[in-house]
Amino acid sequence: MVFPQVLVLGASGRIGRVLRHCWPGSADLHWQTRRAQGEDGTGQGWRIFDPLGDSAALVAAAQGVDAILCLAGAVPGRNNAMEDNMRLGEAAVRAGATTGAQVFLASSAAVYGGRPGLLPEEVPLLATTPYGVSKAEMEQQAARLGVDLNVRVCALRIGNIAGLDAILGGWRPGFQLDVFGDNRTPRRSYIGAGILARVLADLMPLQDLPSALNIAQPGAIEMGDLLQAAGLDYDHRPAPEGALPEVALDVSRLNALLPADHQLPATDPAQMVAEWRALGLE
Repeated sequence: MVFPQVLVLGASGRIGRVLRHCWPGSADLHWQTRRAQGEDGTGQGWRIFDPLGDSAALVAAAQGVDAILCLAGAVPGRNNAMEDNMRLGEAAVRAGATTGAQVFLASSAAVYGGRPGLLPEEVPLLATTPYGVSKAEMEQQAARLGVDLNVRVCALRIGNIAGLDAILGGWRPGFQLDVFGDNRTPRRSYIGAGILARVLADLMPLQDLPSALNIAQPGAIEMGDLLQAAGLDYDHRPAPEGALPEVALDVSRLNALLPADHQLPATDPAQMVAEWRALGLE
């Protein structure tokens, strides 16, 4: 399969760094950032502009591409406006309308809120945090705009990314994890950084995708197991009332779209840690 031309918005962020390491250097890729980055690992230069402040530059950058992958957005803890997530989603869809490109929006498992159990894409969104609410609003507004402008839009509800998460990636000496009555730490959907890059590469050329896709590896991984696989110590603390022992994404829809030789592997803490360290992004 020929790798399509892709414009990646927010390519200087954490996921963008993974893609720049893993995606083929021979592909026609366009990396966007708001500040000068020099040359990336593919030898291709950056597109430097603010997608919210310079719509003309965004439309120009989107000319000739087959897909727009919007990784740009506000994240918790960085004092940025959560409403920018919806504005960036809208900007990406409007750019897609000028070129016919399919639009992929990086969303989050946070849109499901504090639901237990296995979560398919069809369940109603019940986001509770400001970040989750902003991503849910982004999805909904982008879907409406996509219908109005005849743009194909797919929201990628990405689970925890091993090494880019608040557990493995956010570890510091004295780190603490919640522990439940069964002496287990929280279990969540995860995906290895290298597997994520491969999944996104497989999705970029596909047409007629659903409006939303869960992005994770099958099963839930215990956060304590992930830290142990990395050789990182942590302390126990009692899980607060209302904390959920397990939240997992149903990825059967995603797996059905992937090539037979790229089916999602089950979660493996040691493999995920190895992927993270092999990328040299610690």
